Amino acid sequence: MKEIIINKNDAGQRVDKFLLKTFKNLPSSLIYKAIRKKDIKINSKRCQPNSKLEIGDTLVIYIRDEFLEEKYSKEEFLHAPSKLDVIYEDENILLINKKPGLIVHPDKNYHFDSLVARLQHYLYKKGEYSPQSENSFVPALVNRIDRNTGGILIAAKNAETLRILNQKMKQRELRKFYLCIACGKFEKKEDTLTAYLEKDEKHNKVRLYNAPRESTKIIKTKYSVIAERDEFSLLEVELLTGRTHQIRAHLAFKGHPLLGDIKYGNSQTNKEKGYTRQALYSYKLKFDFSTTTGIFLSYLNGKEFSVSDVWFVDDFYKF
Repeated sequence: MKEIIINKNDAGQRVDKFLLKTFKNLPSSLIYKAIRKKDIKINSKRCQPNSKLEIGDTLVIYIRDEFLEEKYSKEEFLHAPSKLDVIYEDENILLINKKPGLIVHPDKNYHFDSLVARLQHYLYKKGEYSPQSENSFVPALVNRIDRNTGGILIAAKNAETLRILNQKMKQRELRKFYLCIACGKFEKKEDTLTAYLEKDEKHNKVRLYNAPRESTKIIKTKYSVIAERDEFSLLEVELLTGRTHQIRAHLAFKGHPLLGDIKYGNSQTNKEKGYTRQALYSYKLKFDFSTTTGIFLSYLNGKEFSVSDVWFVDDFYKF
């Protein structure tokens, strides 16, 4: 048996979603069976899978302890450094400038160091995150960037902010702008490109087509040429959709691969210029709220944040 007191970061969730998020060995089938048998109760009363949790509720779970191992290690993040390049911070969010080469989320090869682990360590040292007092919430990132791409990442300090910004991201109310160096010169100095993207999970790659197929999703990429040097173009790109490898694959599909891109680019050109990672940086973010969801974050609406020191820009003007 386990008893959990619901706190602010747990409130507002369905009980089934909360349990799946909190316990890594608890299968959904067992959750629904336990709810039917009244082995999961809220405030000593029967509940339903979609019952919403409120602050101060007592959730009692009569399930064997072997299924109630918590999903998140309480101490693993302490192995990661705690230093972050913070662009902006308030009581709800952090904007972090991620350097190329740092993985965003841990994987089997980089288990103890990732940006999300550094975020948790940073907030822990500030006294703004206590894993012992949280049941299901950990500070988390709203967006993500490829390991070898740098730029601005949005972190949420509490569950309500995370839910709202995830929704704003889906509704395209967070505008993301990138700088990149593309090979070749563009006939149109600004344009919005459209294609259809298919993911190849096995090879961690995407394929693009001019017409839709059963397994594709539409992508839209807006660009403008800032400057040209030799046979290269410095672009500002705005993502109008957010798909895997979108900028890299879309520009390569149009005959303008990114300099340094080892997956979609030109290996000979990369070697000649000495670039071993893609010249791509998420350098600007604008909060452009058009809905009233999450009004307590309205103070962010219209604000714009940017990174001034992008590693390849000075290099470009020396080409």
